[in-house]
Amino acid sequence: MFLSTQSLPSEYALFVEREIELYKDSIPRSALLAIGDEAVRQLGEQPQFALTELVLVEEVDRLIARRLRIPSYRTWKARRLKQLQELRRPETWGLSRDSIVVRELTDAGDAHVIVADNSSSALYLAAHGCMVTAMHDEPALVERVLEAAEEAGLTMYLTGLVGSLGDYAPHAPLAAIVYSAQALAKLPDEHRANVLAAWQHATRLGGVHVVDPRALSLEELRSRYAGWTVSVEREGTSQETFLARKGID
Repeated sequence: MFLSTQSLPSEYALFVEREIELYKDSIPRSALLAIGDEAVRQLGEQPQFALTELVLVEEVDRLIARRLRIPSYRTWKARRLKQLQELRRPETWGLSRDSIVVRELTDAGDAHVIVADNSSSALYLAAHGCMVTAMHDEPALVERVLEAAEEAGLTMYLTGLVGSLGDYAPHAPLAAIVYSAQALAKLPDEHRANVLAAWQHATRLGGVHVVDPRALSLEELRSRYAGWTVSVEREGTSQETFLARKGID
């Protein structure tokens, strides 16, 4: 799955806006006012010119973009597509090609996916165009995945959320949830059942849950996913992953 080329103009617009705003924040107010004066002079030379605040702001941004030598959309697009080829490789994020996330979710498109406590999977899926909510109960780790997303140009595909499975009730239909059973094991049994039922209800038909099962027995996980198609997959030579797919009526 490749990021839709329809999203690239929006991404480019955000890139240009970010570069311009960073430049404005980096210079003293007097320098910014000087650019404003230059913009007024440039606009005043145009025939039938009507000065408005919006026109002035746009001219200031145009002057800054020229000063920064921001590449054209065509040039930026060629560079971005080349970068995305690398970002879509599982190995870039420390994943193997036989990872369940890679095998099951690479073609999920722009669907909503929630990934708890797994920054590698979150960034990989964002690189493939999924709308990812990356969760962790440690604020520093959420900040780290957001910084990685910004560096890779994936911020429009990834949202950070500080919390655990028991703290958040999803509203949008989910294509997938990737989490560790340890997050469930920390909860009292009754609360665990209610939380998992809510997450299962929020998952669309055909959606999957990918679970690192090590904190709970496979028997308990199977019982929690009654009515789903479940299997235990092996990644590499040893690690087991619990996979559950919501049935289609």
